[in-house]
Amino acid sequence: METQNTTFTFSRRNFLRTTALASGGMLIGFNLFTACKSEVEMPIDIANLNFNDFNAFIKIADNGMVTIFSPNPEIGQGVKTSMPMIIAEELDVPWKHVHVAQGILDNKNYQRQVAGGSQSIRFGWDALRQTGATARQMLVNAAAARWGVDASTCNASEGVITNANGETLGYGDVVKEAAVLEVPENVALKDPKDYKIIGTDAVNVDIDQIVTGKPLFGLDYKAEGMKYAVVMRPPAFGKKLVSYDDSAAKAVNGVEEVVRFGDKVAVLASNTWAAIKGKNALTAEWEDDSEMESTEDHDRILVDILDGNKFDERRNDGNVDVAFANADKVIERTYDSPFLPHNCMEPMNFYADVKPDKIHLVGPIQTPSGTARRVAEMLERDEEEVYLEMTRMGGGFGRRLYGDFVMEAAEISKLAKKPVKVVYTREDDMAAGIYRPAIKYRIAASIKDGKITGYHLKEAAINRNMYGLIPHFFPAGCIENYRVDTANYQSNITVGAWRAPYTNFLAFAEQSFFDELAAELGQDPVQLRIDLLQNVKGSTDERIEYSGERMEAVIKLAAEKSNWGNAPDGVHQGFAAYYSHNTHVAEVAEVEMDSYGSPVIKKVIVAVDCGIVVNPTGAKNQIEGGVLDGIGHAMYSDFGFANGSPTTTNFDKYRLIRMTETPQVETYFVENGLSPTGLGEPGLPPAGGAVANAIKAATGQRLTQQPFVKYLGKENKEVQG
Repeated sequence: METQNTTFTFSRRNFLRTTALASGGMLIGFNLFTACKSEVEMPIDIANLNFNDFNAFIKIADNGMVTIFSPNPEIGQGVKTSMPMIIAEELDVPWKHVHVAQGILDNKNYQRQVAGGSQSIRFGWDALRQTGATARQMLVNAAAARWGVDASTCNASEGVITNANGETLGYGDVVKEAAVLEVPENVALKDPKDYKIIGTDAVNVDIDQIVTGKPLFGLDYKAEGMKYAVVMRPPAFGKKLVSYDDSAAKAVNGVEEVVRFGDKVAVLASNTWAAIKGKNALTAEWEDDSEMESTEDHDRILVDILDGNKFDERRNDGNVDVAFANADKVIERTYDSPFLPHNCMEPMNFYADVKPDKIHLVGPIQTPSGTARRVAEMLERDEEEVYLEMTRMGGGFGRRLYGDFVMEAAEISKLAKKPVKVVYTREDDMAAGIYRPAIKYRIAASIKDGKITGYHLKEAAINRNMYGLIPHFFPAGCIENYRVDTANYQSNITVGAWRAPYTNFLAFAEQSFFDELAAELGQDPVQLRIDLLQNVKGSTDERIEYSGERMEAVIKLAAEKSNWGNAPDGVHQGFAAYYSHNTHVAEVAEVEMDSYGSPVIKKVIVAVDCGIVVNPTGAKNQIEGGVLDGIGHAMYSDFGFANGSPTTTNFDKYRLIRMTETPQVETYFVENGLSPTGLGEPGLPPAGGAVANAIKAATGQRLTQQPFVKYLGKENKEVQG
């Protein structure tokens, strides 16, 4: 088993760039460590403490209470808890003495302030550990110099340094000496076996504020003189604004101003309800700028693409055509999925106050740096004039990667010359959103002498190819003749990343298809995947992004924990395994038939290899949430268009999973001591495939289209190749 390197070497120049040093070349302004001594107790009321700043990451009160700033946006993925845990671990201060606060956008002192791709912990792991460990080592060096002993004979623990003779010094006792020392270039990081904080359960640092309704989210933010803005947008994709009448809107009590910007009209009011009523009172004339699209159009177009020969080749190993020509049998299936909105519980919103000397932005955004840059470019201002504060987000799932709502707020504030908070209604959110694109996959495989000899996947998508960026995931490298082709249709409908981009639907398609291949070959589905992985283990193909060894490990763990193949009578199992966002996951879904003859999902067993688990409680929450999200959307969610407009704009018609439909989720982690990988998204992709395979085992029906409830008990509307 691989072991994690417990030391690191870095140049002074690189370290200064990556760990937010204070002035004078110090890693951390150690004056903040004053009074950080062993007798310090956790204060009960942190609100009344006087804190002193020392750098972008940490500040500390005179009584030793440490505040660690979490730099990345908190979207519910738990980084506001787990990232400070990493710093506190290497700094070696008690977690109970730590208070966590949300950092602001700070491109000078922080790296990659993004919530997306499940990469926050993976990218922050080394830098965050180095921040704490280097500070701790410099304090130890200073204490050793005072004692006249070798630093290797001293250790730091719980904010106190101890030498071989048992003498102790608090961090604050040696801060002045530490401040003039050179930043060490070789600092030992803790061995994972010595962790006190990492790997232990920590409660979400915001939980008290969340359950008591304290202001944390963008919708909670208020500022003096702020006006609420609700925006009328084009009623269909492809329409342009010709003219509008705002007389009725201005007559609404509370409405103060109406502002046009581009093809949109904003109603500014003293409260959200007045702004909403004012927007609804607007009348407008629109003209078609292009063809008004429908779901029927998209379905036909994507089928035509799959039937055609205009594709971009993404990967081509061996010779698929020859393998198919020589095959005993070729199996082909087509899988398709609808557009999907993100449906964050907290609708889009953002505050902007554009002044001559400063642009103040506040709200929930997954990409603060890129959004600040876009706002500055739009307003033709220097990016350094943008001051952006991040609030906690009531959901994101990729929707808040796109700062279109921030741009609206900034543009309206500039035109109105006052602070404005744009607020979307649910209908606004679903009708003018950025959707997961509608996609069709056509997968074919050749079988010769009882073996899979060729594999060809073709993807047709609206606007944006999902598979195009990941042709080197499983089963790449497992099948000698392997080909991936993609094509798309350019539409007016805006699409983008949706939780677990590229893999959220693909995993269902491929994992369903492999179960069909297993049935055709008369093999156990789990064993088929393990057998295929033997072809990639130890591969020298640098394009392969997943690990055959790690994938096999999660497959075997899931099979073991689910007692695969030996389920009790009436329990039908389905299996799926997938690699995404640098994490390997295997899932077994268990389905039973109810008294009405309908399949009911009872349990999902999940095995995960994400390396070191920083916060087990948070990690399980992420996996369980991803599984339920994946099941819910695969089972129930449907979304379409007619005449360029969405056919549903609220939850009265858009179906989400309900509490009574949520299965029990059991999560198990592979313990290998490797550096952490992503967790916010990898649990979602295998869920749909595992459930579909379990439903097949329970009912005999093979599902190839989502949402499943639309086709359960019906013959699939499968596209014929």
